[in-house]
Amino acid sequence: MRRLCGILALSLASSLALAAPGVALKDENVLSKPSATAAAVGKMSKGMAVDIVAKQGGWLQVKAGRTQGWVRLLSVRAGSGGAGGNGLAGVAGVAGAATRQSDSSRVVAVAGVRGLNEEDLKGAKFNAAEMAKLEGYAVSKAQAQAFAQKSGLKAQKVAALPEPQTQSDSQWGNN
Repeated sequence: MRRLCGILALSLASSLALAAPGVALKDENVLSKPSATAAAVGKMSKGMAVDIVAKQGGWLQVKAGRTQGWVRLLSVRAGSGGAGGNGLAGVAGVAGAATRQSDSSRVVAVAGVRGLNEEDLKGAKFNAAEMAKLEGYAVSKAQAQAFAQKSGLKAQKVAALPEPQTQSDSQWGNN
């Protein structure tokens, strides 16, 4: 019995050691799994302190009060609050670089993809089924215009974007 209690205490202590502090940036449903279609298991309120338990793609697993589940990466700021430190020292990147200020030397920041690390990008593979699903959301120009008209949207003239700079002229240099 003592051995069982010791094992349970050790596993609880090790799981708590992996958690990183965070702060909810907005009111958000806490979901049962990292998917927008997952069932809500609770709520977190803006400003609420949470523990970041794990990261998967663009999702963070958090513990907020008695609720544990998944929220979008952009709904939580790593750290215990304020603009200072990120509170991740010794956590071995549980929350990942995506919840910290951008680092222009990292592929993740240069690519502008938040929530994916360099290994995720290198290991990415084409998925024809997901591409077909994405294309299923496309609408025709006529459908878009009808929606805009129905919604009371008006056309606006917008100045053209400047011509892209060559790699050597950009602020990113050789990254």
